[in-house]
Amino acid sequence: MKSSNSVGKIYNYLNEQSARRQFLQTASTAAASTVLFPLVASAEITVPEQSTAYEFPTDWGLTYNYENDAARVRNHMVTATGLAKGADRMEDFGKNLKKEMIDFVSYYRRFPQVAGKPSFSTLYTSINVLAGHYTSYGYKYPLPEKRRKRLYQEYAEIEKSLKRSR
Repeated sequence: MKSSNSVGKIYNYLNEQSARRQFLQTASTAAASTVLFPLVASAEITVPEQSTAYEFPTDWGLTYNYENDAARVRNHMVTATGLAKGADRMEDFGKNLKKEMIDFVSYYRRFPQVAGKPSFSTLYTSINVLAGHYTSYGYKYPLPEKRRKRLYQEYAEIEKSLKRSR
């Protein structure tokens, strides 16, 4: 039979392990939330209502000037993010936008001076989100509210970076 001293040591050891485990879980959750949403406060972003009314763009494609192309792709993505189900020519818009996004990424990621810019990396992330939505759900299905909110945060960040030529 074990002495009461041994039982006390085991009890203390288990309490220490539990406290360490709880600390690590809390610390990793806090670190994860810092990594996921570090740059733009959600209070700054207003998510507009989805709409079926929009002007179909005629300026698709690249000009091979990074600032112009990034601003154009961003503007087209903002329009796509705000489209509601049943918008006129929504499928054509989505197909044109996906081609434009793919062309943009395939061209500009080859240049280290562009690929290292904060505007490019944030735009690349946004492009992946929107292209992934189109791949999974098709061109006629609007983005869910949570995804739209995050994209609008990234669009604001991209705009700030482009204004600073970063």
